Amino acid sequence: MRSAVIVAGGRSTRFGDADKAVADLAGVPMVRRVADRIAPVVDELVVNCRADQQKAIETALADFPLPLTFALDPETDEGPMAGIGTGLAACDGEYAAVVACDMPFVDAAVVAYLFERAESEDVDAAVPKLEDGWYQTTQAVYRADAMAAACEAALARGERKVLAPLEELEWVVVSEAEVAEHGNLGTFENLNTREEFEAAREGF
Repeated sequence: MRSAVIVAGGRSTRFGDADKAVADLAGVPMVRRVADRIAPVVDELVVNCRADQQKAIETALADFPLPLTFALDPETDEGPMAGIGTGLAACDGEYAAVVACDMPFVDAAVVAYLFERAESEDVDAAVPKLEDGWYQTTQAVYRADAMAAACEAALARGERKVLAPLEELEWVVVSEAEVAEHGNLGTFENLNTREEFEAAREGF
C-alpha cells in the first residue's frame, strides 16, 4: 500500500488573505488538482492542515475516489517539517509521497519513480535534488513511520528544517537528470502569489 500526504497547513502569507490551498486554479481548487494528479499512483490520501481549514478542503475534495484522512496540526504555524511529520503519522502505507498543496503540476510518473527508488533500495526516503542544490523535500517519498518519528525528535531538539530529520535516516538523493528521465521537471513548480496563479492558468 502506498500513501500520499498533501501538506496544506501553511499560512500562504504571499497569497494575501485567502487560503491558497483551496484557491480557484482554472476552475478547480488547487488542493484538488494536486490530489487528482497523484491519485493514480497511491492508495490513500492524508491531508495535513489546520483545523480551521478542514471544512473548505473537505468540500474541495468531495467525491475523491480514494480513502481520505485529515491529520490536523496539534499546534499551528510550526512549519512544513511539523506538517510532514503529522501527516506521515496518519498514513497506513509503509511509504508515503509528501507533496505540498501549492504544486498543482505534480507529475505522477515522478512520484511513482520516487516510490520505486525508496522501495527497491529499502531506504527511509527518496528526495529529489535539483542542479541549483535545492532539495525538494515537499515532493519526496518517505518511509512513513521512520520519518514521522524523526520529525518528532527533530522538533523536540528545536530543529525546523526538513533536512534535519533526514540526518537520522538512511536516504537516497534523486538527481535532476533522473527526474527528467522519468517525468517532467515542471512537477516542482509551486505557486505562492496571485500573479503566479494567473500565469499558471494557461497550463490547464
